Amino acid sequence: MINKVACVLMIVLGQTSWSQSQDRSIINGKIASNSSDLEGVYVINAQTEAMTTTDENGAFSISAKDGDTLVFSSIQFKENKVLLTADNFSDLHFTVKLNMVMHQLQEVVVRNYNGINATSLGIIPEGQKRYTEAERKLHTATALNAQANAGTMAGGSVSADPLFNFLSGRTAMLKKEVVVEKKEAFMKLLERMFSIDHFVNRLQIPLEYVKGFEYYAVDNDKFTVILNSKNKTSTEFLLAELAVKYKEIIASENK
Repeated sequence: MINKVACVLMIVLGQTSWSQSQDRSIINGKIASNSSDLEGVYVINAQTEAMTTTDENGAFSISAKDGDTLVFSSIQFKENKVLLTADNFSDLHFTVKLNMVMHQLQEVVVRNYNGINATSLGIIPEGQKRYTEAERKLHTATALNAQANAGTMAGGSVSADPLFNFLSGRTAMLKKEVVVEKKEAFMKLLERMFSIDHFVNRLQIPLEYVKGFEYYAVDNDKFTVILNSKNKTSTEFLLAELAVKYKEIIASENK
């Protein structure tokens, strides 16, 4: 008896979900603002969690129905929520006004401390550049040594080591190590910011593809800039966009 009731409930819920999906249609619109940079604003259907972004003209298309709420979000604009009505679907000029985020300081106090800085205080040596391990190896392999003796190269003004490293391919190898080191740093930052559960359950990335998706994400220059800013909201939005593209790649490879 219990099994029969459960089956009936599953069928009813399935039909309800299918019906809601069928009721939705594509709504076209655009955003308007004082800014000329209208591309990349996230448009999210709060009911279905479907998401898209605006193009360079601020235009967007998304599946929705009367009564759904569209959320418009971006770094440069204040978040705006719009409750859709039937008229919006027939409006050929459906436009959503967005206001830019204005960062205002309450008070700025400028004090001039002449000659006081980290170098003058002896915290860091004057002119010192901070290197990572891979960057230090590359710098050592490519740096010219002005103290080289006259027997090393003609004129004795520089060391021949950088030339030998270049010809042997060691310089190219060390440059690759610098790139790999940066990507690994971004990977660690990404994994600290989001759990494995977020990738699997929220982004719907199969568990065996999560690590590959992380590499795919940190290989995107736009994403690493946002990730490095440590703005979790912006990072999450862009990560969701990359997840859609990555799942399309998985699907095409599995055909």
